[in-house]
Amino acid sequence: MNFASDNVTGVAPEILAAIAAANDGAAPPYGADAITARLERRFAELFEHEVAVFPVATGTAANALALAALTPPWGAIYCHQEAHIATDECGAPEFFTAGAKLVPLPGDDGKLVPATLDAAITGAGSVHQVQPAALSITQQTEAGTFYRADEIAALAEVARRHCLALHMDGARFANAVAGLGCTPAAITWRAGIDALSFGATKNGALAAEAVLFFDPAKARDFALRRKRGGHLLSKQRFLAAQLEAYLDGDLWLRHASRANGCAARLAKGLAVLPGARLVHPAEGNEVFIELTEPAIARLAAAGFGFYRWGEGPRLRLVTAFDTREADVDAFIRVASGDEAVA
Repeated sequence: MNFASDNVTGVAPEILAAIAAANDGAAPPYGADAITARLERRFAELFEHEVAVFPVATGTAANALALAALTPPWGAIYCHQEAHIATDECGAPEFFTAGAKLVPLPGDDGKLVPATLDAAITGAGSVHQVQPAALSITQQTEAGTFYRADEIAALAEVARRHCLALHMDGARFANAVAGLGCTPAAITWRAGIDALSFGATKNGALAAEAVLFFDPAKARDFALRRKRGGHLLSKQRFLAAQLEAYLDGDLWLRHASRANGCAARLAKGLAVLPGARLVHPAEGNEVFIELTEPAIARLAAAGFGFYRWGEGPRLRLVTAFDTREADVDAFIRVASGDEAVA
């Protein structure tokens, strides 16, 4: 009954089975295996576009290495002030870019808007300032909301006008695709995204992410960056096998839909309680909500896992591919004070 994070979950059985299958026999190392080759073709089919694919083991590596490929050391990377790259990656983007500067910007519900971005882009051509180089947005956002395709396209228009590359942190990309009911292409390259950090770990994988470039020319030196950064695995087939199983039969979307549905159920049940207030729209698999202190105390006493978030009686609740509706209902009952956990 842990709603603290989708990182607390185990590994999906289908993905464990794929790892076991990849363990049978020998295979060429460093991505020269048959599974990696199949995965590259699968991603091209999924996104309806030529794509350069680079599996890595962590989301931090995916974000930082992708941004390093798009940004010079004297570059500025614009992002939301709550973006994972700005708050939770221990300076990795700055390190791997060899000095680029993050420029955090405000925005309601975790999202940037074109006017805010446009006003913040300064310094082009000045030897005294970092040079505008990239925009990074998160899908789903750190507030659990989604960027629609037209919102991304509007940001991309500003980015193109200022010659910025556009990166998407897609740690929960599956939740957005499932929740929006759109194609992966619609909210990536068709809307102007250059590079995507495609996440799987939060949605049932063991440790598997991928960096995708929709213009392979922009990935010209990425293979070297990945190797130098310590993320070219010698037995890369075990990363590729996870990602292949993740995509097979739309497992990634089924997992995300389940997590989204449980979050919606949780938000609906909690929002009607006395003293409760949703902080952000609950669109994906995260619920940000204010509850009364007695309700929070009951939940803690009942053994539920959750994070207090920010100031006051505010919680972040995260559902996952294996969240049970019975646990969601029990959480709501305890928060309401109606009864203890059944």
